[in-house]
Amino acid sequence: MKLNRLLWNVLLMCLLSWLFYGCSVYSFTGASLGPEIQTITIQNFFNDSGGGPPNMSQLFTENIKDYYQQNTNLTLVDENGDLLLEGSISRYEFTPVAPRASGSDQVADVASLMRLNITVTVSYVNTIDDEFNFDNRSFSFFADFNAEQDPSSVEDQLIDEITDQIIFDIFNATVANW
Repeated sequence: MKLNRLLWNVLLMCLLSWLFYGCSVYSFTGASLGPEIQTITIQNFFNDSGGGPPNMSQLFTENIKDYYQQNTNLTLVDENGDLLLEGSISRYEFTPVAPRASGSDQVADVASLMRLNITVTVSYVNTIDDEFNFDNRSFSFFADFNAEQDPSSVEDQLIDEITDQIIFDIFNATVANW
């Protein structure tokens, strides 16, 4: 009986090892890259939106490079990578979201919530397999905050939250194929 159980455990371990390591195209981060893809080139993302802090494009570029390096085995190269990612921040705007009644006349003319919207437009090229390539695809996300807060007091936190989600979405659309 013990021998049977031991045999099944060994067989199960071999099967699981083969599934997870045999193909070597799956990782626990969700990246599904073939072994022939080894490098990535990420061009500087420019801020074409006309808004946001002056260093936003630099921060976004560094954050997306870091994300790919932390979640894949790809080597970052300046040019001619197996994968190419480039784009720009195309929208950065604050908009009122939820009106509320103001004064005794109960006219809805004051926003109780404000929203920061950011859109990044991206082009992606896989030089090994062009099945998933795309050109000028938009990735957007937003975050709301209390309208009574000064936007500059929450802007950095909102930008971090929004760009983290956009980078995650770009990653999934490019190397995770989700």
